[in-house]
Amino acid sequence: MSGLESAAAVVKSRCVSLSVPGEIQFRGLVTRTVASVCKLACPENPQAETFRDEVVSAVGEAFNNAVFHAYRSVSGDVSLAITYDDQALSVDLLDTGSTFDPDDVPAFSGQPQESGMGLFIIRCFTDSVEYCAGPPNRLRIVKRFP
Repeated sequence: MSGLESAAAVVKSRCVSLSVPGEIQFRGLVTRTVASVCKLACPENPQAETFRDEVVSAVGEAFNNAVFHAYRSVSGDVSLAITYDDQALSVDLLDTGSTFDPDDVPAFSGQPQESGMGLFIIRCFTDSVEYCAGPPNRLRIVKRFP
């Protein structure tokens, strides 16, 4: 393989980072940023709008969880790293608040319930969800392009 062929085989990855206070009024800034990156990452696919809507919903729920749960009794920032290549888009959300165990979140039963819907939505709209307790806590969501 020549140098040109090996360079062409390397997939170029892009990353957009954002750090905001862990306060609900910053949710719109977070979701608009994610929507903009989705447009850059998946510009000409006929399913791009659905892809974007699902990623934005998942990230919005993840941000809500950080604000309302991780930072319930303390304050801090939420940092995002939105990374994409030609295969998928991933979002890492980092916070320094309280941790949780995803296995302790009740599964959605199909009936109205008070908690657990955010994680259910995140799981439904993404291809993979990983949580690592910190500090910092890291929630990684990945969605492959259509």
